[in-house]
Amino acid sequence: MNCDVKNSPAVSRLVALIAILIFAGSVAWNHANAAESSSVLPDPVVDAPLAAKKGKQSAALAGGCFWGVQAVFQHLKGVKDAISGYSGGSVASPLYEQVSTGETGHAESVKITFDPAQISYGQLLKVFFSVVHDPTQLNRQGPDTGSQYRSVIFYADDEQKHIAEAYISQLEQARLFPRPIVTQVVPLKTFYTAEAYHQDYARFHPDDPYIARNDAPKVEHLREQFPDLYKK
Repeated sequence: MNCDVKNSPAVSRLVALIAILIFAGSVAWNHANAAESSSVLPDPVVDAPLAAKKGKQSAALAGGCFWGVQAVFQHLKGVKDAISGYSGGSVASPLYEQVSTGETGHAESVKITFDPAQISYGQLLKVFFSVVHDPTQLNRQGPDTGSQYRSVIFYADDEQKHIAEAYISQLEQARLFPRPIVTQVVPLKTFYTAEAYHQDYARFHPDDPYIARNDAPKVEHLREQFPDLYKK
């Protein structure tokens, strides 16, 4: 089961409802536990200082279905844009149908453009680990299974790599999660923008059962846990 919608809202609702019924309970991500974990995550000890002037930097992250990842970062102050796409695979210009097989090696990802004068890269990662996903789930998030839903930080340069690895080590040493963090830290080689019908999906389909069950709570957790960073 996955977060596929094709082009039909009716198909989307049916697939999402089936996913909810099948995976509710032990398999679905426990948002209450996620919220509890997010309340204790510390700021990164290693981070880039806020820039003196406004500018643009990019980050690419993967943590399950890109609908929810995109939705969270679109509500984060300092983020200028968040685009759903595919990274980390071996096929050029992949289509969703290819990626969803898990055979291309891509992960559903989100490319984030942010102002380093308003928010640091480390703060993006804090949100990523706190409310975007469960970094201890291997090749899955909630009802979605497969390597395309794996947890990945695609770093753009050595500084991002250093900050990411240091933060994961910091969280591991603090033992803030019940299981080991499985997030990969790998270089960003290519980011392919996903099909138009995947962009802003949570915003355009707030009543979709999949969004209501899996993604809307993440945005609400962002508002609750990061009130100073949340934007409508």
